[in-house]
Amino acid sequence: MERKNQGSTLEKVLVLDFGGQYNQLIARRVREQNVYAEIKPYNKITVEEIKNIGYKGIIFTGGPNSVYDEASPHYDPEILNAGIPVLGICYGAQLIAYMADGEICSAENSSEYGKTLFKTNESLLFNDMPKESICWMSHTDFIKTPPEGFNVIAYTDKCPCAAMSNDEKKIYAVQFHPEVTHTEYGKQVLKNFLFNICDCHGDWKMENFVEDTIKKYSEELAGKKVLLALSGGVDSSVAAVLLHKAIGTNLTCVFVDHGLLRKDEGDFVEKTFRGQFGMNLIRVNAEDRFLGKLKGVTDPERKRKIIGEEFIRVFEDEAKKLGKINVLVQGTIYPDVIESGKGDSAVIKSHHNVGGLPSVISFDEIVEPLRDLFKDEVRAAGIQLGIPYELVWRQPFPGPGLAVRVIGEITKEKLEILRDADAIFREEIANAKLEGVTNQYFAVLTDLRSVGVKGDARTYGYTVALRAVTTDDFMTAEWTRLPFDVLERASSRITNEVHCITRVVYDITSKPPATVEWE
Repeated sequence: MERKNQGSTLEKVLVLDFGGQYNQLIARRVREQNVYAEIKPYNKITVEEIKNIGYKGIIFTGGPNSVYDEASPHYDPEILNAGIPVLGICYGAQLIAYMADGEICSAENSSEYGKTLFKTNESLLFNDMPKESICWMSHTDFIKTPPEGFNVIAYTDKCPCAAMSNDEKKIYAVQFHPEVTHTEYGKQVLKNFLFNICDCHGDWKMENFVEDTIKKYSEELAGKKVLLALSGGVDSSVAAVLLHKAIGTNLTCVFVDHGLLRKDEGDFVEKTFRGQFGMNLIRVNAEDRFLGKLKGVTDPERKRKIIGEEFIRVFEDEAKKLGKINVLVQGTIYPDVIESGKGDSAVIKSHHNVGGLPSVISFDEIVEPLRDLFKDEVRAAGIQLGIPYELVWRQPFPGPGLAVRVIGEITKEKLEILRDADAIFREEIANAKLEGVTNQYFAVLTDLRSVGVKGDARTYGYTVALRAVTTDDFMTAEWTRLPFDVLERASSRITNEVHCITRVVYDITSKPPATVEWE
C-alpha cells in the first residue's frame, strides 16, 4: 500500500530531538516565523541524510541526560563540519561543546532553574536585544570551557558560558531555553538564528499550504474513488474540506453517528458538510446499534473497546456498499507522527473513534494531507478553507463521546439528560464570553443519586459534575477558576430545566492527580 504525503519544496529546519520536553514547542516557535520545521529523533537520521535533504539549519533540543554519561544520547561529531548552521539548546548546547572537545562540568553551585538574568556580548544571535534580559534556565551541568574556535557570547552570575558561538562555522549554543515564554527575547533569538544565520526567507504560510495541497491532490487523485471517516472533529473536518475542494464528488465521507455526540452535534455536522460545502456525505445513524452493544457495561475500558470495534464494523459495512475504493484519507497530524517514533509513520493512525481500521477493505493508497501540521496550524487551515469558526475552534471531544461522561451503564435516557445539562453549561460559558479563558469544559453525569426538593415535592435524582480546565498541551491542566455567578446560573438552569437532576457540583481537581475526563 502506497502512502501519499503532503510534499514540500519549502526551506526546512531540522529539530534534532535528544529527549527534551520542549521539542514540539521549538518546532512550533520556528513555524511561527513562517519557516517550516520538522522533528526527527537523534538516532533516526544520519549526517549524510541531513545533508541530502538540504536543511537550512539544525536545532539540537534539550534533554534530561548528562553528556558525559556514555549511555546518554550522542551524535556524530561530523555534524559540526556539515556546513549547516547549528543551534544547540540546553543539553544540545552541552553536546556541541562535548563533541568539539570542550569541558562540561556538574556542580551544585552552578545549577540554575527558572528565570535568570543573563548578559550578552556582541553576536548575530542577539541582534536587536538589550545587553541584559531574563532567560529561562533548567540545568545542573554547564559548559566550563568552550571548545577551540568558540567564543563566550553570554553569561550569568553562576554560569560562565550561558551561550557560545563559532561564527565561522555558524554554530551557536545557548544554555537557556529560548522557546519558552519565560525567556523575554526568546523569539528574537530564534528569529536571529533563522534569518541572520540560516538565511531563511520565511515562506511557510498557511494560505500557500492550502492552495498547494488542493492543487497537489487534484492532480494526484484525479479519477480515483476516495473515502474518509468524518467524525466532525477538527482534523477530519479540515482533511475532508481540503480533499473535497481538490476532487469534489470523488470523495465520499462516512459520518458514523453513534448516538454519543453532544446536543444537536450530528445535525450540525451534516448541515455543515452536506449543506454548506455540498459534500458527498453518508450519515449512518447507528445509535441503537451502539447502545445495544453497550447495554449493561460499566467499565470505562470496555466501553472504549466496544465503541472502537463497533465503529470499525459500521464503517466497514458502509465502505463495502461503495464498491472498490482507491484511496483512504486520514486526519493524521504532526504530533501523531512524532509520537509514533517513526518519521515515515509506518503504522496507520487509528481514527480517533476507532481501535484500528478495517483490515478487510483494501486501499491502494493512504493519504494524510495534514501530517505536516500542528493542531494550531490545522485550525488556521480550517479558517482559510471557510469552515465555521465554532467547528474549527471546537473544544476537544473524546472519541467514545459521552460514553466516558456517563458514569456507569449508558442508557438513552441518561444520554439525553447529560446532553441537556452539558448544552446549558456550554451556553452559559458562551454567554459570559469565557470560551477563551478555559480550554475544555463539559458536564458529567455521575452515578450518584441524592435527595432534592422541587416545588413542595421530594425528589431523588442524579448529581451532575461540571468540569473546566485550562492548559497549553493537555499533558497537565489546571481547573479553571470560573466566576461564581456563571456557575450559579449554570447550576440553577440545570436543576430547573433538566429533569432527574437534583444536584450540581464543580470539579476543582487539576491534572495530575486527576485526568481531564472522568473515565
